[in-house]
Amino acid sequence: MKAKAHPPLSSAWRGEVEGRSIGSEVSIIFNALAVCGEGPGLHRHPYAETFILRKGIVTFVIGAEVIEARAGQILVAPAGVAHSFRAKSERVEMIDIHASPRFVTEWL
Repeated sequence: MKAKAHPPLSSAWRGEVEGRSIGSEVSIIFNALAVCGEGPGLHRHPYAETFILRKGIVTFVIGAEVIEARAGQILVAPAGVAHSFRAKSERVEMIDIHASPRFVTEWL
């Protein structure tokens, strides 16, 4: 089997790739948030989503929990659990791993 490569993202820390486009079972979002309060609204997926916080501070809502996370922390939103997050610092870099070869999002 020949390895597949995704074209380079537009910048080092912003963009996304659906796994199915490169033969992978996971999809990835590279988040770069530059404004306090920036982030997606409440949503959920039929699969788990793992967040790797590389830089900054982010407030997550995962189900009934509110978690203030800092660089170096890893969080998981289980399958079917509503979640959202907001930048609490001006510079946030985060990798979001979707346990699916394609993105499936239900906005709430």
